[in-house]
Amino acid sequence: MKQSFLYLLTFIFVLQGCSSGDQPPSANYMKLSGRTMGTTYHITYSDGRQQNYQSAIDSLLEIINLEVSTYIEQSTISRFNQADSLFNLGYNPRTQRPEGYPNGHFTANYMKAREVYSASDGYFDPTIMPLVNYWGFGYSPKKTVEAVDSLAIDSLIAFVGFDKIGLAVEGKDSLLTKTAPGVQLDFSALAKGYGVDAVGRLLAGRGVEHFMVEIGGEVAAHGQSPRGGDWKIGINVPREDAGMQEIQTAVPLHNRALATSGNYRNFYEVNGTKYSHTINPFTGFPERSTLLSASVFAPDCMTADAYATAFMAMGLDKAFALASRLPEIEGYFLFNQEDGTMGVRYTEGLRPLFEKEEDKQ
Repeated sequence: MKQSFLYLLTFIFVLQGCSSGDQPPSANYMKLSGRTMGTTYHITYSDGRQQNYQSAIDSLLEIINLEVSTYIEQSTISRFNQADSLFNLGYNPRTQRPEGYPNGHFTANYMKAREVYSASDGYFDPTIMPLVNYWGFGYSPKKTVEAVDSLAIDSLIAFVGFDKIGLAVEGKDSLLTKTAPGVQLDFSALAKGYGVDAVGRLLAGRGVEHFMVEIGGEVAAHGQSPRGGDWKIGINVPREDAGMQEIQTAVPLHNRALATSGNYRNFYEVNGTKYSHTINPFTGFPERSTLLSASVFAPDCMTADAYATAFMAMGLDKAFALASRLPEIEGYFLFNQEDGTMGVRYTEGLRPLFEKEEDKQ
């Protein structure tokens, strides 16, 4: 059972706060921006001492990249991908927490990936890396597939499946095993969300209570915005010709994370056929469905990021059913209707939020 579509570029426009009669907790808001994970980050936070944490944040993100980036040849994940059958993580997950230990960031991504893989019946599966490379969306040199080779796809599917990777503890070590050298991992579908959470933990550890962290469109917001009240996040219109500033809807976000996945920007076209970065792990082909984008609300951004990816691979009906069952997860879906118009569907837990916003309009 499988899934994935790496490089999921989520497209969320972050609005700095919503109108509110409340006064902001402090006028001392800092704004930071930079680049990481092949994209940009934007961070806003309140700190009474006006401390600039950019150096610490950049160092943290660099360390994370050294463990989860497939673009770094000596990263943990690249070394696992190059290994034949065994890879030593260097610590015992039964007695030690991943944070602060060798390969802890890698392991945290691995454990969440396995959790979502199971919950999504395999639609989330980062071992789909060989197929993502084949279709030109991975770390290998970018290319378009001019002529589809079904035999090549079938041969690559043989390496796909999280069941082909195991975690065994031997003494003080934990060993990742794989059934064949060609089995590979890619955490692009949740690493940005993990980075958001990691930066949030860094800020909270320094006593920061009010902050918004965004990496490549994945967002977590805590406390109050500079204008007072909740932070407000905009979800983009999922059209190929839509500008980055075109907003479908904007929602308040308080002590919560939001991630969005869609196929409307990261694709290419050959002879009238569009190929998107969302690869169906069961067929090996780019997924084609009516679902345009999936936005996921969750307590942490890594979880939201992973499920947004899984939902795009599942299609509207399966995604909506799973989002409705999962505790602490809510889904907001935009899709094509038969008459060509765009439909909106969201889980019951979001009804009060969107009805409240609609009443304001």
